[in-house]
Amino acid sequence: MANLYEYQGKEILKRMGVAIPEGGVASSPKQARQMAEKIARPVVIKAQVWVTGRAAAGGVKFADNPSETERLVEEMLARDVKHVKVERVLIEEKLPVMKEFYCGVIINDSCKVKGPVLVISSKGGTGIEEIAANHPNEVVRMNIDSIKGLTTDDIEKIIEGLPVKLDIVPRLSKIVQDIYRTFERYDLRSIEANPIVMTKEGKMYAADCHAAIDDSSVFRHPELGIEYPRDIGRHPTELEKAAWQIEKEDFRGTGYFVQMSKEIKPGEGYVGFHGIGGGGAMLGADALIRHGLKIADFADTSGNPTASKVYRIVKLIFSQPNIEGYVLMGAVVANQDQWHHANALVRALREELAHRPGFPVVLLIAGNKEKESLEILKEGLKGTPAHVEIYGRDYVYNVDYVAERVKTLVEDYRKAQKKGDA
Repeated sequence: MANLYEYQGKEILKRMGVAIPEGGVASSPKQARQMAEKIARPVVIKAQVWVTGRAAAGGVKFADNPSETERLVEEMLARDVKHVKVERVLIEEKLPVMKEFYCGVIINDSCKVKGPVLVISSKGGTGIEEIAANHPNEVVRMNIDSIKGLTTDDIEKIIEGLPVKLDIVPRLSKIVQDIYRTFERYDLRSIEANPIVMTKEGKMYAADCHAAIDDSSVFRHPELGIEYPRDIGRHPTELEKAAWQIEKEDFRGTGYFVQMSKEIKPGEGYVGFHGIGGGGAMLGADALIRHGLKIADFADTSGNPTASKVYRIVKLIFSQPNIEGYVLMGAVVANQDQWHHANALVRALREELAHRPGFPVVLLIAGNKEKESLEILKEGLKGTPAHVEIYGRDYVYNVDYVAERVKTLVEDYRKAQKKGDA
């Protein structure tokens, strides 16, 4: 799933006929000032980051004039919002609000629904969960038939269940229908307009928008310019972008990689982590953390990927500076042929370990072709200067032992490094 920035969500809403506030995106205080001068009235400044609760974290400000806009944007671009660096801000006209509404469409994957769900509220501006808990009579829901779609009659019928004036129903119905059309047209997993603002003149605007597109559909929408369709809540690193290119070019199995730390300093116990299968990988990562180690990255190669795909992910893991070990935690008896992993590991590790004497490498791998895979690893990694330990299915349910071995090897490696420096 790929998150869109607020300005991107509003751009696609505008294309589908939804009114949005006048404004634009700025990446410098000077650009922000120019936009405020063009708007020529009070503005809202919004940090473009993939987090919720921006306002409480200082990511939403109001300015009465261009000078104040420039100053506030300079401050905003110099700080983080919920640990995410602000690189762009959205400058928009401040709307004269008379009433706020909420509209959201989200895919419900439960076996009883398996389709989009429309949620509308006669209250907006706060989280829909809070509205539903405190004002249940002001929230209505509808499961949508994906084949039939959503008609004006459908929308007006459910809006009638809300405490809104009759003369508002046609206008609210129109913007809701256009939001749903946006959801369909852009293959979205979810979209929220919160709030939909009705001004004193009676016009309705999408004053905010949070949208996410199905990552399998990104290729259908190059106009969105999405370079990293992953839900990580921050800007991707260069290594993460490279990892997506691996996945983008080869859909045979999974090749997932995400960095877990902004900066890895020497001697802090960070290891390059490589899992096979989501649940087994999580068990392995948890065991390492419980034994005092730190995860530099979270990588997963499952679903029977090719050897070339596994090789490239391993090379990315080793591209991280200052890691003190590499751990493959295939803590699952996989139904994929593991010799693809074994061949990839031998090639990648022989390349990476040639100049890393004593570097800790711990491999746990089990599943189809396990015997052959373990032989490939043992024979292929003979003679490497690293400290390599290889485990099979007997340790799938004993990841704590494997984690303890990793910890011991990392500590020994660190001592050897300090001794060498001395």
